[in-house]
Order: sequence, then structure tokens, then C-alpha cells
Amino acid sequence: MAIVWIDGEWRSREDARISVYDHGLLYGDGLFEGLRWYSGRIFRLDAHLDRLWDGARAIALSLPYTRDEMAATLREGVERAAKPDGYIRLVVTRGVGDLGISPALCPRPTVLSIFDDIRLYPRECYERGIAVVTASSRRLQGDVFDPRIKSLNYLNNVLAKLEAQVAGCMEAVFLNREGYVTECTGDNVFIVKNGVLKTPAVWLGLLEGITRNSILEIARGSFKRVEETTMTKFDLYTADECFLTGSGAEVIPVTKIDGRAIGTGEPGPMTEGLRAEFARAVRQG
Repeated sequence: MAIVWIDGEWRSREDARISVYDHGLLYGDGLFEGLRWYSGRIFRLDAHLDRLWDGARAIALSLPYTRDEMAATLREGVERAAKPDGYIRLVVTRGVGDLGISPALCPRPTVLSIFDDIRLYPRECYERGIAVVTASSRRLQGDVFDPRIKSLNYLNNVLAKLEAQVAGCMEAVFLNREGYVTECTGDNVFIVKNGVLKTPAVWLGLLEGITRNSILEIARGSFKRVEETTMTKFDLYTADECFLTGSGAEVIPVTKIDGRAIGTGEPGPMTEGLRAEFARAVRQG
């Protein structure tokens, strides 16, 4: 059963409420983090809090709790959830204010955390892979809005997800204005080519995912060749393997892009090896 914490109060899913005047609802003014816990331990908690605090500084939002207080609340929520594994959605909004976009109208941010389960893809997709498309809309660039800020405003992502669903796929890949691969609507993207693991560099315009960075650490620790680089659709189409990463998705193989089979059309050996190593890593804390 899901439980929710809202500014110091624990509530059930049915009783959780925020004001209709909250600027997170009215204007998408706020931030969020998606965290996993495994065997009762929150995975990469410090990295998630680092990103949240960086995002808050970037949008001039003063968090009303210390890092230690926030970490203690999240750990308490895991204990209250009373199950070994789960998902946390941590949300910070500009807070309740009057109608009007000005942040000055909100005297105090709203902070809430949801403790629940998440399943972005059916279990069988992890065994056989998924099909994706490249989105016709482009990823917002840093000169418009820095994608390293994990904002509540996900309309760019939502519209691309709709496009994927219309195409009969489960995910869409964003290109930037120059035509370089950035990320998916909710996941980072990796390919394998001639034994080299490749993923788009952060400066191309993408969120630096916690799971992304975990996979890079695992791969480098296993002495695999790794590149954070530029990629185009050509690189996706001609890859030997492809997979996506994210806190919700974890590590999921991609076996078809824009109707083209990737490699053999089945999850590849490096993908499967990294999936297994990641599964071990999350249990070790």
C-alpha cells in the first residue's frame, strides 16, 4: 500500500492532498527525483539529493529542509512501507501562492514524498527487448531550458511518449537541434558497437541519470571500453546492441529502432552482462 509524506505529515494515498493554488500544479514550477530502494536500502541516495539540491539552486528555490532531514524522512518512509523493494517519488514545488506566475507569490515550498511501486515495462520486455522510435519533436536545449534540471514540467517528454504510443512503441528517442541523440522520454540510452559501450555526452542536452552513471561505473570497473560521445540515428541503426537505463526502468534492452532490428534483434551479451551486474550492485547498496 502506498504511503505519502507531505511537509511533516504521513498520509495514505487516498488522504494525500495539496492546494489547487500550488505553483507546481499551476505552472509546473518545481523539481522531482525518482529513487529506488532495494532490500530496505535507498539506492544512490546521496547522488539523488545532490541533483535535487543542484536543481533547487539553479531555479532559485530555497529548500525548507536540510539534506540530513530529507534523508531521514526518506529512510523513515522506507521503514513505514514495510517491504523490501519499492520506489520513491520526491517532489519539491515552489509552494502555495496566488494566481500569477511570479515565484515571489509563494512564501514556502511544498515538499512531498510518495512511497510505492513502479513498473514502466512488463517483465517480459526485459527478456526480449522493446521497440522504440525517434521522436519528431526535438529535445529542449540548454539555451531554452537546461535538461539537467529535473523539472516538474515534462510536456516535451509527454508529447514524445504519445508519439511513441501512436507508433506502437513504448519509448521515444530525442534528438537535439543538431540531430544528435540525447535521451529518451524517461531514460538514458546506450549502444554497443564493436565491443565499445557508448552513450551521449551530457553536454549534448540530457539529464545525467543516476542509473546511467551507475552503469558507466560498472562498465569501467569491468575494464570495458566506454565512450561518452556524439551519436546520430545512424549510430542507433547500426549498433550491435542497445539498451535504456533509468531509476524506473532500471536496465532494459532495445531490439528495434524505427522498424530496424538492432544487431541480432535480441538482447545482446554486453547488455545482459551489465543488467546482471547492475542487479547485484543495487543489492549491495
